[in-house]
Amino acid sequence: MSKLVFVALLMFSSFAFADVPSNGIDNTLDHYLAPIATVFTQIIFYAIPFAGTQVPLIVIWLIIAASVFTAYFGFLNFKGFNHAVKVIKGDYSNPNDPGEVSHFQALTTALSGTVGLGNIAGVAIAVSIGGPGATFWMIVAGLLGMSTKFLECTLGVKYRQISPSGQVHGGPMYYLRDGLAGLGYHKAGKFLAVFFAICCVIASLCGSNMLQSNQAFMQFSIALGSEPHFFSDKGWLFGFILALIIGFVIIGGIKSIAKVTEKVVPLMAGVYLAAALFVLLWHFEQLPAAISLIFKSAFLPEGVVGGMVGVIIQGFKRATFSCEAGVGAASIAHATASTKEPIREGYVALLEPFIDTVVICTITALVIVITGAYTSVDGIDGVALTSRAFASVIWWFPYLLSLAVLLFAISTMISWAYYGSIAWGFLVGNSRLKDLSYKLIFCIFTAIGASVSLESVIAISDSMFFSMAIANIIGLYLLAPQVKQDLKRYQMKYLDN
Repeated sequence: MSKLVFVALLMFSSFAFADVPSNGIDNTLDHYLAPIATVFTQIIFYAIPFAGTQVPLIVIWLIIAASVFTAYFGFLNFKGFNHAVKVIKGDYSNPNDPGEVSHFQALTTALSGTVGLGNIAGVAIAVSIGGPGATFWMIVAGLLGMSTKFLECTLGVKYRQISPSGQVHGGPMYYLRDGLAGLGYHKAGKFLAVFFAICCVIASLCGSNMLQSNQAFMQFSIALGSEPHFFSDKGWLFGFILALIIGFVIIGGIKSIAKVTEKVVPLMAGVYLAAALFVLLWHFEQLPAAISLIFKSAFLPEGVVGGMVGVIIQGFKRATFSCEAGVGAASIAHATASTKEPIREGYVALLEPFIDTVVICTITALVIVITGAYTSVDGIDGVALTSRAFASVIWWFPYLLSLAVLLFAISTMISWAYYGSIAWGFLVGNSRLKDLSYKLIFCIFTAIGASVSLESVIAISDSMFFSMAIANIIGLYLLAPQVKQDLKRYQMKYLDN
């Protein structure tokens, strides 16, 4: 019954916007939000000049944290890899453990939130600006980010709350509030938790929803060709269909989401990687030269603004933006895993940046480098640049890329709908009605996002997204000693026998 009411309200809202000119919505939102977006962007993405290039402080904040945690936990990102794989395989699973989903489902849910357009469009931009060498530093940053993911996702399970019905609520909001309260920082912890939750809700509705819907429709239109077609002026209809798909998945909560992501994530990653590997095999003879160029350009770049520093910044920026290590959102998904050992889920989370950045982003970069697509940009970037690289081998590969983009967009929206709903519940209270109200708002934003251009909204969303990292990492520094003690006990119990 609730699904029928949900669909009816969504249909009414979507059709109400159908006759509103998109440029009217654009102009209205930009008029009110542009000044706010400018201020937020200038603060959050404040950059300092260094070695002839601009270095965003938020990137430095994330990379320093990842480096510190890597050293603090004794390079667990490398040493714990094998154990993480065993946990994913189910070697330590117990059906009686508290939680809602399996370790694998928690991982795929979190991955569906990070594996997205950034792996396709973002990598292309990084390589076109920073050259092939940006790939090397992207890998380095991804490996370092594994330690941050371990820490934040361990805390997500450690401080989660489980209702009598078995529903889990966890994430930075809870470990910032309760964890810091345990250290005596009651007011600071509550402030950081509320700040994080507000930023998470805004980021989920805009950048992780409307932008994905918008980009999915653009790629869908490109696949249908430049000639006028049925959907040419019906972005709202595409958005409505997309919203229906999203709505039917998210209305069932994390269990429904996990059942979808455990199938969609391997499928979309498999389709994309299969196409990319085909391109690499097609250029197999040039592969050693391409890899050599990546390493050489990482330390001896030519024609890149800022030289080696510029290359490092582009690689680090792409990795931190892609795997989201330090942002904290993924711990909301990992908190739902069925386990009595928070450290165990932390091990699982190690794999997330590895898959997202070290594997998928690197494969994308190799395709762009080996085909030479980055050397003739001609004013195109993002998905179009990656599409050119694929098309250089087989003309219909861009259509396969379009399918991957659509799956990436849907999976990202599904996960972020859950993140936003948990943050929303933290702010307004947890109830069925309040949860459904957020999900309806989320789906309405999905429908609107496909038909309008919302530059100011996206700018604010990006600012909110990385504001989450400011609050989250402060908490991680303060709570890391607790996790280190838990890690020692866990290793003595499970790994030293």
